[in-house]
Amino acid sequence: MTWLLGYVDPLDSSFVAAVLTIAFNPLYWNVVARWEHKTRKLSRAFGSPYLACYSLSITILLLNVLRSHCFTQAMLSQPKMESLDAPAARCLGLTLLGVGIVLVLSSSFALGFTGTFLGDYFGILKEARVTVFPFSVLDNPMYWGSTANYLGWALLHASPTGLLLTVLVALTYMVALLYEEPFTAEIYRQKASGAHKRS
Repeated sequence: MTWLLGYVDPLDSSFVAAVLTIAFNPLYWNVVARWEHKTRKLSRAFGSPYLACYSLSITILLLNVLRSHCFTQAMLSQPKMESLDAPAARCLGLTLLGVGIVLVLSSSFALGFTGTFLGDYFGILKEARVTVFPFSVLDNPMYWGSTANYLGWALLHASPTGLLLTVLVALTYMVALLYEEPFTAEIYRQKASGAHKRS
């Protein structure tokens, strides 16, 4: 990791912007979704949990576009690494991008739109835990697919900055999962408990 730092100017404005957007995005959707689960204020404001979930999804998508833009600008503003600027690295980068896109898109298809964008926090619950591909081969495939996309993008740009930012992406997702997984499990535990009492 230390050898990467020799290529990176951490005070560069593009790098700082990338770090901030990477850290902010999961914090934003977790805070808003938990607030909604506790208060239902978004659902009441929009008159429907579905409309509220769709509105959150739009902001998440826009923030993800901004994060990707800042990530790319940070790479372009910092030096490349000659040893990464090679056909093998580019091939690996393309492969990772392909794998990442498959994981993200197949996750979205398996979860559905509201499942992808935290619908369970809005009371839009699945009947059962999703276990089809890619969930059958990997936990949290959307997060790891996104990480693979950033890693592939960094390799295609032969960018040490991109590699360092990808590490930050992965760490941010890992921290987010520490909060998301038990909270989501509790939502479905309460659902199962309620169904059991009614029966």
